[in-house]
This record gives sequence, C-alpha cells and structure tokens, in this order.
Amino acid sequence: MAAHRGHVLSTHLTPETAAFLTELTGGEPRTPALWHEALTHGSLGEARDYQRLEFLGDRVLGLAVAEWLHETSDAAEGKLSQRLNALVSRETCADVARALGVPAHIRLGKQARDDGGADSDNILGDVMEALIGALFIERGFAIARDFVRRAWDKPMRTGAGQRKHPKAALQEWAAGNRRKPPVYTLVSRHGPDHSSIFTVSVSVHGVGETQARGQSKQEAETAAAREFIRQFA
Repeated sequence: MAAHRGHVLSTHLTPETAAFLTELTGGEPRTPALWHEALTHGSLGEARDYQRLEFLGDRVLGLAVAEWLHETSDAAEGKLSQRLNALVSRETCADVARALGVPAHIRLGKQARDDGGADSDNILGDVMEALIGALFIERGFAIARDFVRRAWDKPMRTGAGQRKHPKAALQEWAAGNRRKPPVYTLVSRHGPDHSSIFTVSVSVHGVGETQARGQSKQEAETAAAREFIRQFA
C-alpha cells in the first residue's frame, strides 16, 4: 500500500510546505506522499485526497482530547462530553488550522480555491484532522497526542469552542434588541453534488443583510451570521 501511495503521489512537497510541516510537527516529514495526501482536496481529482486520513485523524483527536479532559477535569461525564464535542467540532478544528497557518498549504482545484475553499470551515477542519492522522501513522499516538496538546492549548485554556454558535448568538442579539428573528435565504447553489457551493443571505428587519458562501448550506448560514454580527451587532 505504501508503495502504491508513493507511485500515485509522485510529486514532492514544496520546500515551503516541507519547512512548514517540519516546524509544525517538530520533525521533518519522513513520507512526503502521506502529507501530500493530507493536504489534497478532492477538487484536484487525484487518486487520493485527505478523506481517509481525516477519518483516522478524527478518532486520534477525539481520544487525545478525551484523555486530556479526563486528566485535567473532575467534571461529570455529561460535562466532559459537552466540552469534548466543542473542542473537536469542525469550527474549532478550523480555527486551530487558521492559527497554525494551514490554509496556505492546502492543495485545491482552481474553482474550489476561487470559491473560498481555503477558508472553509469544512475543508480546514477536515485537513486539520487529516494532518493529525498523518502524524499518527508516521510517528505514533504519543507524538500525535503531544501535537494536539500544543495546538489545542489556547482553546483548552480560554474556553474557545464553548462560545455560542454564530446563529444562536445572532438569534439572541435580535431578541435582545427587540428585533424580529433573523431570516436565512438560500441565494444560490452551484457546482456538482459532491462539491457544491452555497450562497446564503441573512437579514434582520430594520437592521441589514449579509451574504456568505460555504461548502454546505449550514456552513454558509453560519458564515453569514458571523458576518452579520461583525457588521451590525
């Protein structure tokens, strides 16, 4: 299987990406094709993209964070589960990816990049987990766990990931300001089913309206709510 992967992904990591991964993980990539795969989006149409590594990395991240919470908190199971879900959520994974500088190294097709894929919570969250999966395969759980503890240090300390979801925050803001509830409208959808781009608007009567795009309707609604709060709240 390793030989097959190396044959399919014959291109090397760029010097910039290799240096980035070395600094990020504390060691030079031993299997460049593995990391190449972790950073490759399906829009390029290559034989392998990040999805399988994302599947693995999701489980590694969950175990690493669950162990960390069990070690550092005396909270009951319900509270631990709530905190775990927040810390491994796609939004938190995407925030971590942005903080680490991952977006600049994601390999996207032209259309996906033009559509804002490098800043999509869905794509960034998946790539972040794929990188954890690659690190687990190459260096084992202990190294992957240590990486998660470094990368997720700020979310753990500051409570990031527990903040209100942008749609919930906008709903509360509207109610608190005696406004009608926000109205979300699907403006457009284009692209194939496996790689659609959704444009959604959100408006609050008497205040204003914003639009945003996303890889799913939910992601677009979340981005529109976040932008509305930034502009008007």
